[in-house]
Amino acid sequence: MITRTLWLPLAATALLAGCGSMTPHYDARFGEAVRNARMQMTINPDAGTAVGLGADGATGMDGRATRHTMERYEQSYKSPPQAVNVINIGGSLNNNSSSGAP
Repeated sequence: MITRTLWLPLAATALLAGCGSMTPHYDARFGEAVRNARMQMTINPDAGTAVGLGADGATGMDGRATRHTMERYEQSYKSPPQAVNVINIGGSLNNNSSSGAP
């Protein structure tokens, strides 16, 4: 009986010590994939810092094209485009099986 009461706490301590030794390796790299993905999606990582404030603005569009795009975007909410009628070829609009037709 004495060996069993001594053996159980020692075994539990050994198992917990083995699990605890692995977490520093995981904790050191926790969130690394998310940080890497965010950095890959960012054009200018220094945009919010003092270094990035002196850099050029957005690239790819000039001022006139950007203004026109923003105006069209705002107008799309004021007057949305009309719904498009769909032409159904090869089927009926209602799924009525009581018509008697095969």
